[in-house]
Amino acid sequence: QVQLEESGGGSVQTGGSLRLSCAGSGFNFSSSTMAWFRQAPGKEREFLGYISWSGGTTRYLDSLNGRFTISRDNAKKTVHLDMNNLESEDTAVYYCAASGNIYYYTGIQNYKYWGRGTQVTVSS
Repeated sequence: QVQLEESGGGSVQTGGSLRLSCAGSGFNFSSSTMAWFRQAPGKEREFLGYISWSGGTTRYLDSLNGRFTISRDNAKKTVHLDMNNLESEDTAVYYCAASGNIYYYTGIQNYKYWGRGTQVTVSS
């Protein structure tokens, strides 16, 4: 049974930092591109970035301006999203997703497995 479980969400003040983690099981984690998305109230789910199976390639949403970083530990089957200088506009439910293959995607439809999400709330 495939499982992706996010953790690390919570409330933080503007300008603060958070690290989200996502633990995967039930699929070939080390051969899968992993990605993070988010969905704010009333908005569509938005691609934030992906990391290749090896960790050697990453890509991010341009508007993040380098504030977010994705990393992975294949031995622990875990992917992380480090978020810095958080803004109120970052308030959303954050999801990790797995493509199930080695290819790189930005589109939601290309990700086969999804976590349930973790809430991040940024306030002043």
